[in-house]
Amino acid sequence: MSSLSTTMAVTTTDNSWSAHMRATFALGVPFVGAQLAQMAINTTDVIMVGWLGTTELAAVVLGSQMFFIVFIFGSGFAGAVVPMVAQALGRGDETSVRRSVRMGMWVVIAYGILTAPLLWFSQPILIGLGQDPEIAGMAQGYLRVIQWGIFPNLILMAMRAFLSGLERGGIILYVTLGMFVTNAVMNYAFIFGNFGAPAWGLEGAAFASMFSATVGCLLSIVYVEARAETRAYELFVRFWRADWVAFREVIGLGLPISFTILAETSLFAAASLLMGMIGKVELAAHGIALQLAAIAFMIPLGLSQVATVRVGLAYGRGDHLGVRRAAVSILLISICFTLTGSVLFALFPHELGSLFVDIRKPDAQMLLGLAAPLVIIGGAFQVVDGLQAVGAGLLRGLKDTRVPMVLALIAYWPIGFSCAWVFAFPLGFRGEGVWFGFVTGLAAAAVLLCGRFWLLVRRQARTTR
Repeated sequence: MSSLSTTMAVTTTDNSWSAHMRATFALGVPFVGAQLAQMAINTTDVIMVGWLGTTELAAVVLGSQMFFIVFIFGSGFAGAVVPMVAQALGRGDETSVRRSVRMGMWVVIAYGILTAPLLWFSQPILIGLGQDPEIAGMAQGYLRVIQWGIFPNLILMAMRAFLSGLERGGIILYVTLGMFVTNAVMNYAFIFGNFGAPAWGLEGAAFASMFSATVGCLLSIVYVEARAETRAYELFVRFWRADWVAFREVIGLGLPISFTILAETSLFAAASLLMGMIGKVELAAHGIALQLAAIAFMIPLGLSQVATVRVGLAYGRGDHLGVRRAAVSILLISICFTLTGSVLFALFPHELGSLFVDIRKPDAQMLLGLAAPLVIIGGAFQVVDGLQAVGAGLLRGLKDTRVPMVLALIAYWPIGFSCAWVFAFPLGFRGEGVWFGFVTGLAAAAVLLCGRFWLLVRRQARTTR
């Protein structure tokens, strides 16, 4: 849906600012907590692998970025389920809820099968992209284990979309915390050979991540099937029966979402390639700063999911005022949190960077010296990064995905990547120049996506007067 073409009737609901703020926090706290717990899983991998050495850290940065690109593209299909479920619930259409979730799982399973060869044969791809053969080989070993986590991860995303639409944020948080604990214990065992386990190094980190995703997927299914109110949707009854209308809608909404997400995440992955061209230590420093920025991004990312649910529910029940006030509430909260994160990054860059490095290593101080300026720049772009994430979430709540895809592609690549390359090489800013390019691309995306949302809202306001 490219515009707010359906006239929204005013319904009886509490649209006070305090009600919207409370609802945003009620859903946002568990969503953000779940995102932070999810990021803690990845951070644990990076920290523990970093203890092995700079070469291993560079390899896991490269491998995890490639896995993340494949995973995040598939997550767009699960993301399509969120507005489908929210709007169906707003209309009171339980049958469409079931069909949306079920076909969402069908789509992500098919996607996992289609993308498996890409991860299995990753070494020649990475070498072809200019990466060091030794690091590319280590990254492939990591990817050949973690690739099996695509299936439980994406099915879990579809289940989270269902629970998000029902505003069941608590269980999403608890499941993700369980995954974090499982991953941390398994990492400690299988990376270093503790508790009598084999010392698998990078492959141990990959196995831990894959195993924890499987645990989370099973826990979410058990929860849905154990509770009468969620079991009533019959998600797994006659699971083999196709609903091609819903299947096509998941793909139709999901593909633009996937390309929108990929436009940003591939920018960061391309930046990793640029940093790898500069040097191994620079790539490791980039990985530290990127991990810190990604942790901070979990707050606006969780709020973007809240935006999709809150706007989708209001839109589904025909509440135009609710759409507008939900959007303003979420945007204000996002700005407050990202500004706080920016200040922390500017004040403590060395302290934050040292969390990922064994300072007893001989190259630790050089690594931290390169990472600290990147951490400061990463703090500076948090505000615009949060705005673009929430803007995308607001538009998904309206099922507006195609135009945002085009806007994101323009912002991240012709603007963001071009600036990153120019700043890094012709202008000679090297690693810091790559990150200056980030700021430019994210700022452009924030303006374009938030502007698009308010254009649609204002257009609808004129048609309903």
